[in-house]
Amino acid sequence: MHQIGIVTHYYDKIGVAIVSLQDFLDIGDHIVIEHSGHQKLDQYVNSMQLDHENIKHANKNDEVGVKVSEAVHKGDRVFKFEPGE
Repeated sequence: MHQIGIVTHYYDKIGVAIVSLQDFLDIGDHIVIEHSGHQKLDQYVNSMQLDHENIKHANKNDEVGVKVSEAVHKGDRVFKFEPGE
């Protein structure tokens, strides 16, 4: 598991985290979002948008919206599991 981004904003009414990426991210990837060093959310990426358009792949330095199943906070760290981990 390695860090791929950080949450820059959370829209609570629609359950979307805005994530500034430091690495690529794909639909179906397994992510963990941590708050203050504690695991906060463990889920697969099922919905992702860039500039209000649905996408299947995001690149390093993109800022994307990711649908999340629980509330997250600005500054939370986003990690991705690699296959086989």
